Amino acid sequence: MKHTLFLFDLDDTLLDFKASENLSFVRTMHALGVAGATEALFGYYQPINVALWRAFEQGTVTQHFLKVERFRQTFLAAGLVLDPELASRLYLESLSDTVVLIDGAVELCATLAAIGEVGILTNGVDAIQNRRIASSGLQPHISFVATSEAAGHAKPDLRFFDYAAKMAGPFSKEQAIMIGDRLDADILGANRYGVDSCWYNPQQNSNTSAAAVPTFEVASLREIVAALQGLPVAS
Repeated sequence: MKHTLFLFDLDDTLLDFKASENLSFVRTMHALGVAGATEALFGYYQPINVALWRAFEQGTVTQHFLKVERFRQTFLAAGLVLDPELASRLYLESLSDTVVLIDGAVELCATLAAIGEVGILTNGVDAIQNRRIASSGLQPHISFVATSEAAGHAKPDLRFFDYAAKMAGPFSKEQAIMIGDRLDADILGANRYGVDSCWYNPQQNSNTSAAAVPTFEVASLREIVAALQGLPVAS
């Protein structure tokens, strides 16, 4: 196999973040005394959250700001008088208790850890992401976790990839591959950094980006090992 360093995105690649996000949001609203209409409230929250994460990845807001601001904007849009700082704290605490694995994630990481080194590269909060990994059963197969909070930069910023490379063992771009679900963060970042990439694309969406071009793509995590074995080894 050509690769010996396997760099994974976490959310919606190894862990089903959408399921965890929904569960944690509902728990948070119930804790704040919002018993009903959580689905409608979540409908406000989702696009606000996505927009703020995109702004963070572009370097226009801080991660600390977005953690609270997403709830402030949600409550404002819904006409609710609630504490956004308390909501943020409750939500982040809940995330580590609502871990949902993508099918085949543990088996894949175990297989690749026996071949080389597995690292996680995630645009997330350091303590929360590490707790979620510990709760998931993935931790025994993971060599290191690089988070945007610890790095001070987010994917696709090259400084994030530099930070992660320093956490790995002997690092070679030729032997590294980034595996993730997002073209604009995982694949684009890998392209810019000069490493191979695998686009995890379970919805089999079309790639309309000229800038983000994966080495290969898969619809299931169970396809990855065979795809990696099929790549030519540089002589």
